[in-house]
Amino acid sequence: MDLAAGHLAALDYLAAREGVHTWNLGSGSGHSVLEIIRAFEKAAQTAIPYSLAERRPGDAPVSLADPTAAFRDLGWKAAETLENMCADAWRWQQNNPNGYRMEAAAS
Repeated sequence: MDLAAGHLAALDYLAAREGVHTWNLGSGSGHSVLEIIRAFEKAAQTAIPYSLAERRPGDAPVSLADPTAAFRDLGWKAAETLENMCADAWRWQQNNPNGYRMEAAAS
């Protein structure tokens, strides 16, 4: 829902202005892989198997989106929690086990 609201805010902004603009639609804070696994386990009400390993060569130690410009220009700010995002993603997957139907994606 946060991304949808951000995209709508960007479309409204662009309807009134010319040019090229870039906004990061993120919370500005991060979550570890383990935090995400735990949130999905809670949403799915099942354990997710995983193994701990060293970071791979080239993996960024931290990756964050800076939403400052999105808030300044669009008035947009992420509102959902990690738990809500994972629950929403899981609910969508449960309702759409085969993903998007081709006719729905084409229309």
